[in-house]
Amino acid sequence: MIEETDIITYIPQRYPMVMLGSLLFADQQEVRTRFNIKEDNIFVENGCLMAPGIVENIAQSVAARAGYLARLQNAEVPTGFIGAVQNLEILELPKVGDVIETTVVLGHEIFNATIVTGTVRLNEKIIAHCKMKIFVSS
Repeated sequence: MIEETDIITYIPQRYPMVMLGSLLFADQQEVRTRFNIKEDNIFVENGCLMAPGIVENIAQSVAARAGYLARLQNAEVPTGFIGAVQNLEILELPKVGDVIETTVVLGHEIFNATIVTGTVRLNEKIIAHCKMKIFVSS
């Protein structure tokens, strides 16, 4: 598990755009992260983390996996970007003080694009999910 103080060594994002707190698990097919919603978060509005923050949390979870695996091989952390978001469903917006856990399962990888399915949970209840296409630069 990688704590918040170290997470930025595994992702290309920098504050105030960091939407992860810790990396719980990462392997070739899956990644799990945790994030504590704080009041000063750039995507918090009216006490809730808004949809762009949730989408960014899912994308950064993918980035944390790629960065973690790259660091294991003494390689640089790759950069990437969201190519598409499909079937986004947000069932509940997490509030300031909530801790969300995000699981992303990798699907198809075609050239430099990866299709993933992300699920965000609050107290083990699914609050958001989507499919996402992520492009990684080499």
